[in-house]
Amino acid sequence: METGTGAMFARIYGPIAVLAVLSQVLLLWHAIRNYRYAVHKARRIGSGYRPCVLLTVPCKGIDQAFDVNITSILRQDYPAWDLHFVVQDKADPAHARLEALCRAHASACSARTVRILVAGCAEACSQKIHNLLCSCREAATDVDVLAFADSDACLDPSWLAHLVSPVRREPFGAATGYRWFVPRCNNLASLALSAINAKVAGLLGNTPFNLAWGGSMAIRMDMFQKTGLAEIWSRAVSDDLCLTYAVKKARRKVAFVPACLVASYEATTWTRLFEFGRRQFVITRVTLPGSWWFALVSALYAVLGLWGTLGVAVVQAWRSAPQAAWYFAVPAMFFLAQLVRAILRQRMITRILPEDAARMTAARWADILGASLWTWVLLACILSSAVGRTITWRGIRYRLVGRTAVERLNAAEPT
Repeated sequence: METGTGAMFARIYGPIAVLAVLSQVLLLWHAIRNYRYAVHKARRIGSGYRPCVLLTVPCKGIDQAFDVNITSILRQDYPAWDLHFVVQDKADPAHARLEALCRAHASACSARTVRILVAGCAEACSQKIHNLLCSCREAATDVDVLAFADSDACLDPSWLAHLVSPVRREPFGAATGYRWFVPRCNNLASLALSAINAKVAGLLGNTPFNLAWGGSMAIRMDMFQKTGLAEIWSRAVSDDLCLTYAVKKARRKVAFVPACLVASYEATTWTRLFEFGRRQFVITRVTLPGSWWFALVSALYAVLGLWGTLGVAVVQAWRSAPQAAWYFAVPAMFFLAQLVRAILRQRMITRILPEDAARMTAARWADILGASLWTWVLLACILSSAVGRTITWRGIRYRLVGRTAVERLNAAEPT
């Protein structure tokens, strides 16, 4: 009976194991393809397309490395652009600091105009989107492209030129970069944050499945108007996911620009990491539920594919099942694929952000050596977002009523 049961299990498990191994081969091919695309495109700006751009940077409080980040924004090398920093009110400490930095770097800034706007308190949307809309309403009549950056991102001088280049082509409705967390200290939570974020960044490439990231994105003014994005934003909490939704609904793609992967210098704790992760995935679940389900299934598959099949292999070896050693092939393939993907994305970012390579040494090895462990943390963040619609973002609590509907609950104390 035992032999019959074992043979039946082997017959069922065999095809599943083959499909699992083939899936890892496919994921490896996708990772190699994304790596080649990123490295090839990273330093190519493309055509001489240089439209007039309005760059908007919403600010709230003094971020880590605030001065470095704002200075990098002011020093963009671009011929025709306007720059708007936006705060909720003048009492925000960012306002006075922005004024000082703008004065200090006035002679080195090539922007036609640099303004610090006061947006006031948001009511029907998130404060960040309220700030963005305030800036967009102040756009000059000759602005062709709207670009957006976050105050916690450090930009290369050619960032803006790279970012706007793809939107000239019809298939693309928007362009995006992405963040890369560079730990300011090498505590375990900061290394975990960098590794988990790197997993997401490694999925971006020459694919129709790219999602925009609000800290490094651009959209043509005519596409902004055609999609009714201002109206969508006026009731929403997420700027980037709503932009992604609007652009794809208009049957356009989001172009990923590898050169617009930007360093974000951060140090975090486990509490802050899980708060950040849950917030990101709650927003995704409400705004783009298909992407949330994809993330959940992918994380579950990565965990069960390695650790679940490893458990099966150990049990079969303990039972001295025929050809028990072959059962270890599946977890070995999962481990190898996850390891190689980690190596590829870390090689990629070293080439794109060479000036940060030294300070990312610990994060690089943490990602590579812990590639099979960080998926557990990612899965925990996704599972924690499965229930509830209340989040805290930049000290403000929101309830996500729907994809384009949000309720501001109260202004909590900054965390």
